[in-house]
Amino acid sequence: MIIKNVQVFTEEKRFQPGEIVIEDGIFKETASNHDEIIDGNGCYAIPGLVDVHFHGAVGYDFCDGTEEAIREIAKYEASQGITTIVPATMTLPEEELLHIAKTAGEHKNEEGAVLAGINMEGPFISLGKKGAQAAAHIVKPDVEMFRRLQKAAKGLFRLVDIAPEEEGAMEFIKAVKDEVHVSFAHTMADYVTAKKGYDLGADHATHLYNAMPAFTHRAPGVIGAAHDSSHVFVELITDGVHIHPSVVRTTFDMFKDRVVLISDSIRATGMPDGEYTLGGQAVNVKGNVATLASDGALAGSVTNLMDCVRIAVQKMGIPLEDAVAAAAINPARSVGLDDKYGSIKPGKVGNVVLLDKDLSLKQVIL
Repeated sequence: MIIKNVQVFTEEKRFQPGEIVIEDGIFKETASNHDEIIDGNGCYAIPGLVDVHFHGAVGYDFCDGTEEAIREIAKYEASQGITTIVPATMTLPEEELLHIAKTAGEHKNEEGAVLAGINMEGPFISLGKKGAQAAAHIVKPDVEMFRRLQKAAKGLFRLVDIAPEEEGAMEFIKAVKDEVHVSFAHTMADYVTAKKGYDLGADHATHLYNAMPAFTHRAPGVIGAAHDSSHVFVELITDGVHIHPSVVRTTFDMFKDRVVLISDSIRATGMPDGEYTLGGQAVNVKGNVATLASDGALAGSVTNLMDCVRIAVQKMGIPLEDAVAAAAINPARSVGLDDKYGSIKPGKVGNVVLLDKDLSLKQVIL
């Protein structure tokens, strides 16, 4: 396949006119045959997006623990231009997490987006910043529990989220840092504690600003510690609800190539307003806002990652090149998937999204 007449997004994070060659599902330098030619009509050609933190869509949640849920979520994500997915679990009992992990480990990736990993967003978090996580199932960081889950998932866990101030957290980081990427999430940690954890090998911050202490001039907290740790990637939800546009712009200035756009989408994404669930808790959805029925806390988003890119560019003033990099190149790098996904480069999986000049979706090529 040759995709001609497109503005190709490069690994240098800029667009240049050219063409893309895909053979046997892989990007190539040159074509050995010309069996299919697509005229891109001047569209932007970007790599398939990579969402490393979301929960569900179109009525399904990854934590449903069924092959049907994974399949339908994967089909929806691919239809929107998100071609590589790392869905997140919730704070649930270990037995439920084991079932979810086992189901994911048996998934065959036969259609839709590629299930390339799992993000373990709980239960190793802080009660004080639990957000939409269930308090009853929060436990201290537990190396052996994580390894049981990783074994059940056949090694699919790419991220594990912890609150670094909790008992055993530092020991946990030292034990698993070479097995999985460790992220700080739902935490009350101060700067000193977070920086210590990052120095020990943690390398990620979950939905920056949300479910963590604010960044202030005398107490920079996790945000300041992440900034001062050059190896750390930071997630950002640009759904227009979770983060003010000024803060989004400031974060891109602060973290440069370390911003990872995520959707944090729940099962209500792609669905009408109404009542839904997240981690066994009732959620009310109205417009693009999802809140817990119990206390009104934000409960994920109802915006897919491609729409988060559009919002970042069209409503928040983020350059298109920066937004695409933050939704494809950076997330793939942040969880060690950049050998196959996240950019248009010979040897990588040939997933391409064609966007019109107004960023409307023209075609997804898997």
